[in-house]
Amino acid sequence: MTDANPYLLRLVEGRWFQALPDSLRQALCGAAVVRRLPAGQRLFARGDAPCGLYCVVEGAMRISVVGENGKEALLALVEPPNWFGEICLFDGQPRTHDAFAEGATTLLQVPQVPLQAMLTQHPEYWRDFALLMSHKLRITFAVLEELSLLPAAPRLARRLLMIAEGYGESSTCKRELHLPQEQLAAMLSLSRQTTNQILKDLEAQGILRLSYGGIEILDRDRLRDAAHA
Repeated sequence: MTDANPYLLRLVEGRWFQALPDSLRQALCGAAVVRRLPAGQRLFARGDAPCGLYCVVEGAMRISVVGENGKEALLALVEPPNWFGEICLFDGQPRTHDAFAEGATTLLQVPQVPLQAMLTQHPEYWRDFALLMSHKLRITFAVLEELSLLPAAPRLARRLLMIAEGYGESSTCKRELHLPQEQLAAMLSLSRQTTNQILKDLEAQGILRLSYGGIEILDRDRLRDAAHA
């Protein structure tokens, strides 16, 4: 039994892993090691050397970057069953962002050396990793478009749906999001006050229920309508 086997059911919830050929699934699981991080621990920092591919199987990872003024820009919360870290696999360049555990988090890591050996032996697998990266690129373009064109309220509604649906990776839609309003505001480049007001409006309409550090989606269809208002 490999270290990844206890998490296989979680892995197959992800659309990317589902679509992989069986041989690549087995190779990834066979090479994977379990990493457990306490809340707040940094996995890697911007500028670090490549260290492999990761999948979140429990908890969440905060992907961010700190500017010269010391302000942190939160880019995404990576939750199960999302994979990340594939950019460095293609170009061999240093890490582009910081990654911290958001609460106690369990990861599967496929280290860089066995990953490269796998691809050398099976170059046909490159296409599967390219599909993983192209999916992230499409999300990035969508987020940039929303920042440029959408008012704050529909932008917030779209991001909630995106997170609930695992950025298009999860085969299920989560009802409860463990997402503090401060983090949501940071992801959307909105003030805390604006974010709170929009969430309160959605709660008053019966679309959401707010709690300390969390957001419960009560009516996904109406939230989708709000995202396209």
